[in-house]
Amino acid sequence: MDVAGKTVWITGASSGIGAALATACARAGAKLVLSGRRADALAEVAGRCQAQALVLPFETTDLDALPGIVAQAEGWSGGIDILVNNAGISQRSLARDTSFDVYRNIMEVDYFAPLRLTQLVLPGMRARGSGAFVAISSLAGKFGSPLRTGYCSAKFALIGYFDALRAETAHEGIEVFVVTPGFVKTSIAANALTADGSVRGRSDDNIEAGITADEAAQQILDGMAAGRREIPVGRGPEMAMLDLLRADPDKIFDMMAAQGKTIATAEKLP
Repeated sequence: MDVAGKTVWITGASSGIGAALATACARAGAKLVLSGRRADALAEVAGRCQAQALVLPFETTDLDALPGIVAQAEGWSGGIDILVNNAGISQRSLARDTSFDVYRNIMEVDYFAPLRLTQLVLPGMRARGSGAFVAISSLAGKFGSPLRTGYCSAKFALIGYFDALRAETAHEGIEVFVVTPGFVKTSIAANALTADGSVRGRSDDNIEAGITADEAAQQILDGMAAGRREIPVGRGPEMAMLDLLRADPDKIFDMMAAQGKTIATAEKLP
């Protein structure tokens, strides 16, 4: 799918992959609806894009407000051609230590919020007989990784929902793209939730060594243009895990278990 001339709605657009996607889509000739919690940061992104853009801040978990938000977006543009469900939070805590409220929060932000927004945008796409959904999942949505039980759960669920949605709507002219990034240099690790729900406040070495958000955005757009229904994003050794998962899943399980043992027995969590 080409984004030129399309109205693209991006959540989590104030930073990271979302902001990079906004600028990449603008360069490609798209109109933008930019959403997130911080109106000032969204306005800054919109200014850099130099494209027709609606800044539409909202809290993703305020599900009662979403029908009105969708009405604003569709009223501005005459309809949403592409919805990019990008907003999300990660986690860095062992299951044995993690508060249930942390799990609930991650599922609300990373799964239920994009599901509900998709539900509300879907009727307009069906009426027009065209449209696309882009779900930003993760390699953590393909295999379980220590310190991320909540994050993996939400990202696995996200992939399951959108794969099933694709099966239901492909005959109606609606495309569904699932994106599985590896390490991308963003603030996702620094903003991750710890066991008590507090923000971690520091990044990971592998995240800092990852591709840039701009490179990730271009890989996503290239994958969409090529019609790839699942788009892996990254260029580091972690991307080989996808092939290994298909060829020898037990090896993946053993590798993750070895990491888990090291982490669980360490004096301090990484």
